Amino acid sequence: MSAVQNESRKRSKKRFMAGHHSKRWKGSRELEVGMQGILITCNMNERKCTAEALNLLGEYADKLYGLEQLQENTGSSSEEEEAEEEDVDVALKKEVAQLRASETKQERRFQALDSGANNVIFIRTQNIESDKLVHHILSDLHTTKKKKSRVILRMLPVTGTCKAFQEDMVKYLTTFLEPWFKTPSCATYQIAFKARNSNHNKRDEIIKSIAGLVGKMNPKNKVDLTNPELTIIVEVIKTVCCLSVVKDYTLYRKYNVQEVVKDDILKPDVTTAKADADTSDQTEKPDAGETDRRETKGEEDKGTSVSEKGEGDEGEGGGE
Repeated sequence: MSAVQNESRKRSKKRFMAGHHSKRWKGSRELEVGMQGILITCNMNERKCTAEALNLLGEYADKLYGLEQLQENTGSSSEEEEAEEEDVDVALKKEVAQLRASETKQERRFQALDSGANNVIFIRTQNIESDKLVHHILSDLHTTKKKKSRVILRMLPVTGTCKAFQEDMVKYLTTFLEPWFKTPSCATYQIAFKARNSNHNKRDEIIKSIAGLVGKMNPKNKVDLTNPELTIIVEVIKTVCCLSVVKDYTLYRKYNVQEVVKDDILKPDVTTAKADADTSDQTEKPDAGETDRRETKGEEDKGTSVSEKGEGDEGEGGGE
């Protein structure tokens, strides 16, 4: 009876270990400093999210850059291989060279890597401007209102990466932000910061240091948290800081592919609203409770922003 119990325990342990390792389905390759690509967020089901992301990115990349040209391995003829089999050293060197060449040729236009955080996938890009590609996708979805994804939430381009320590971030951003904010360039901006699996950076300190850096580049750069021209995205995952500067962040609902396809909420004309208010004041004055409810509703409408189901930004901000 004890032997049967031991065998049962061994089987259950094997099943547990197999299930544990299956969670690392993406492989050992992870997001690292120096990479460029796109961060994809989702609510669970990372496998389906990865498949959807690769299909969606591939669809639009083919339109912008043409079909991906995959190089096939070109080996020598069988006669040459048979001749070289006599020399073992030459055969080994040739095999190593072919393996290295195949590894290089296997680098696809898009490659899914482990981001280091749950519900976040990193798609590494090759020879593609990720910010322009993502903006093109969101622009098309915003125009057509055609839903093309079920589980993808946000698509955030990553055009630069550095170590996720304040001194390293400031040093890297000194050069990285120049094309958008250094004189003679200037723009209104906001900073969207979020940290995952990292607690060595304080949000307010990072935002304040970046805002100070942008202000030194050109005093005409101003913070605008309502409708900025540019948004500096700072996504920290473990010890890697992912950066990008994007346009239409507010218009495209914080780059949320689920929200951008929804109908826009029309804001009432300011002049008309004021005239209606004056008329209502002349005819009937609402009681204090009604006024409070209307003001509260107006503030909610004005401050409404798109957030993800199960995920929200830690905050956006800027400094003078």
